[in-house]
Amino acid sequence: MLTSAQFQTLCAAGPVLLDGATGSNLMKAGMPRGCCTEQWVLAHPEAIVALQRRYAEAGSKILYAPTFQAQPIALARVGLDRQTEAVNAHLAALTRSVSDDILVAGDLTTLAVYLDSFDPANFDLMVENYRRQIKGLIDGGVDLLAAETLMYPLEAEAILTAAELEGASCCMYTFTMQSDGSFFSGREVGPVLKELEQAGAAAVGFNCVAADAFTPALVSKLRRFVKIPLVCKPNAGVPVIGDDQLPHYPMTPEDFTAILRDCKAMGANLLGGCCGTDPAFIAGLRDTLM
Repeated sequence: MLTSAQFQTLCAAGPVLLDGATGSNLMKAGMPRGCCTEQWVLAHPEAIVALQRRYAEAGSKILYAPTFQAQPIALARVGLDRQTEAVNAHLAALTRSVSDDILVAGDLTTLAVYLDSFDPANFDLMVENYRRQIKGLIDGGVDLLAAETLMYPLEAEAILTAAELEGASCCMYTFTMQSDGSFFSGREVGPVLKELEQAGAAAVGFNCVAADAFTPALVSKLRRFVKIPLVCKPNAGVPVIGDDQLPHYPMTPEDFTAILRDCKAMGANLLGGCCGTDPAFIAGLRDTLM
């Protein structure tokens, strides 16, 4: 894995492009709604490899392995919890096979769907879940970890602890939050990012926040709290539920790029897309920001 110092050097050389959405694009490739993404990808590896190859060609330098909910507590619903390490290793290796010119981030996320991840009584359980996942990701050859769509500071603390126990020295932490820079509980996010910086985080920031005219101001507000690289990975606007009962995101790659151009000017170092984005969005960032 990269060291935190190596990661800082990478980011200092200029903006680094991340990838975009995974799940919505896999559904376009045939993945059923509501299934276990990790299980489906194991059965259809060509779909994720094709998608991530398009992201690499569009300019993504860091690809997230399709391990978003590959924790034991999540994999248990499809009977794969005992294979957690092997599942994560295999999925990470799939992303590793895409290109020799990209870095692979092992993807982790909130456990709020499965337990009260704001309750300190569940801290040890969260650490164990993340620790098993991280072990598998390291076995699969990831270059760094990306903890995304986190909802509570305790989740980040659990991942930080698990990463330290498994010897993973480079991890990015991004929270979903309100556009004013606060958690949905009302607590301000900036001080939490500062604490993570002090604890050794490689980068911090946000994802799964609707991109709009206020997003650059959010970047500016968070930048005041930290000096390490800042991640900006928003959604393609606010979704509208269509006749197919699926969310449809209204923003075009051009509109998205215009907003992220201002986010870069406000101090974002790592830029990409979340829900509703695809390789065309990353290509727009490449053509405008690089």
